[in-house]
Amino acid sequence: MKKTIRIGTRDSELALWQANTVKSKLENLGYTTQLVPVKSEGDLVLDKPLYEMGITGIFTKTLDVAMIKGIVDIAVHSMKDVPTLLPNGIVQTAVLERGSSEDILVTNGEIDFKKSCTIATGSLRRKAQWLHRYPNHKVVDLRGNVNTRLQKLKDNDWQGAIFAKAGLERLGFMNSAKIKSPSFGGVGEALSWMIPAPAQGAMVIVALENDDFCKEATSKLNDTSSEICTRIEREFLRTLEGGCTAPIGAFAEIIGNEILFKGCLFSLDGKEKLEIEKRVLLQNLSGLNFGKNCANEILENGGRELMLSIKKQMQ
Repeated sequence: MKKTIRIGTRDSELALWQANTVKSKLENLGYTTQLVPVKSEGDLVLDKPLYEMGITGIFTKTLDVAMIKGIVDIAVHSMKDVPTLLPNGIVQTAVLERGSSEDILVTNGEIDFKKSCTIATGSLRRKAQWLHRYPNHKVVDLRGNVNTRLQKLKDNDWQGAIFAKAGLERLGFMNSAKIKSPSFGGVGEALSWMIPAPAQGAMVIVALENDDFCKEATSKLNDTSSEICTRIEREFLRTLEGGCTAPIGAFAEIIGNEILFKGCLFSLDGKEKLEIEKRVLLQNLSGLNFGKNCANEILENGGRELMLSIKKQMQ
C-alpha cells in the first residue's frame, strides 16, 4: 500500500531547507510526502549555551517523540545534532551526500589576530580550538539560527563569529568568500586548521525500526561514502563519550583507496590538546572498529583523565 511519508523537521530556515531537499528527492522517486514542522526545545531556549542544558539530542528529542507517537513517519536532521545512540525503535536509514564539513569565521572586515579579539560561538569544540590557537582572545557565547547569529555579530563589537560553512551555503549566504545577507555584508574565512564536529555538513534521515515502507524509501537516498565517513566519526565520538559536553572534533575522508581520519580532544580552556591521525585501506575497514580504536588510543594517552576533568567542570 502506498502512503504519504510525513517528514518531521524543526521549523528553522536551515532545517526546512534540509527537509525540503529530502522531500524533493523522495518525490522524484515517485513517493508522496508531507512536511510536518515541529519546534524543538533547542530552538526555544536561546539564553543558555547548549552544554548547560543537560540534554544531548536537544534538537532531535521533540521529533523522536513525534515519530514514536505516530505524528511523523521520518525525521531529517543535521547529523552532528543527533546523539550517537538513537532511541529504542528509531533507526538511521540514510546519510545524504555530505556538504562542506568546514567551520568558517565570519567577520565585519579584516582582523589582526595578534591583537586581543572577541570571537563568538556556542560550541565548546570551536571555543577550545580557537583558544588553543589564540590564547589571548576572548570567546563569547552565541546562539540562535543563522540569520539571528549574523545579526548579533553585526550588532555587537565582536571581531568575528564561527559558523558551519555548510549551513551558510545551503541558505545562499556564501558568494565566494563574501557573506550575502540583506542585513550583513561580512567576509568569510574557512578555518581549515579547525577539526569539525563529527558528521558536520551531513544530513541524516531516521525512521521507526518497524516501518519497512519508509525505511526502504529513504534508504534509496543513502550516499555510501558519506555514510562510511560519518559512521567512523560518530564511533569516535561515542567512544570518547562526547555529545555536547566535550570539545571533540573528528573528520574522515576517502582518498583513493584509503580513509584518512583526524580526531581531537581538548580541555575546555583549550590549553590541553590530544589528537590522532590515522589511515586505513577501505578494503580493510569491514569488521574493523576504526573510529573506536582511534578514540581508545586517545583515551589511553591522557584522554581518560581529561574527560573526567571535563565532566567535573561541567557539573
